[in-house]
Amino acid sequence: MSFTEELRRQADGIFQAIFEHPFVRGIAEGTLTREQLIHYVKQDFEYLNAYMRIYGIAISKCTNREDMAVFNEQISFILHSEVHPHQNFCAVAGVTYEELQGYPLAPSAHHYIRHMLTVAHEGSLGEILAVLLPCMWTYAEIGRRLLDEVKPDESHPFYEWIGFYGDQLDGTTLKFRERVDAWTEEATAAERERMIEHFILSCQLEYKFWDMAYKQEEWPVQMQTGSWNSQPGDSLREVR
Repeated sequence: MSFTEELRRQADGIFQAIFEHPFVRGIAEGTLTREQLIHYVKQDFEYLNAYMRIYGIAISKCTNREDMAVFNEQISFILHSEVHPHQNFCAVAGVTYEELQGYPLAPSAHHYIRHMLTVAHEGSLGEILAVLLPCMWTYAEIGRRLLDEVKPDESHPFYEWIGFYGDQLDGTTLKFRERVDAWTEEATAAERERMIEHFILSCQLEYKFWDMAYKQEEWPVQMQTGSWNSQPGDSLREVR
């Protein structure tokens, strides 16, 4: 069993919980509300901005161009390709993508991003790979599972979203898994344990991200516009 196969085995309970989460089931059944879709896109736009910054930190820790190219390709993928599933959600919700950009992070998204940034600044390149892997891996498995289960055609409201992620399992996910497995061949036992810890926590936070979107999670105490968890113009740009 490879290192990433062992990671997947240990995280299987979380993966299964994600597959059964009502937001994911709502994608399968086409039953998500406008408000849930909007909340998801607002948060994921900011999450992916942070994800790209972490790729940048990873590049600064690379010692060869092959690894640099992997992270650079992923930055380009987010900027130019991963907008498509967001556009699908926006079209169903009846809003433009631009309307949902620049909003404050909800608690679970904030936690997830800080977790990854901490590992990126303090950890090795292998630890960065491990902390990033659950995002692409869980989405790819969700997409593949929904393709097999739902077999959506163009009449399904989330046809584009399911098709986009259902095609990722043998691409980026496999490439990152190969990088993780290669890294652990020379990693110390202590580093491998940290990589496992980072991977499992990211899996847990993937679940929390879906839960945040489904419940439209906000901070428990609402603040006035201009305070620490608001941005200028929020009150004017509120989309409900």
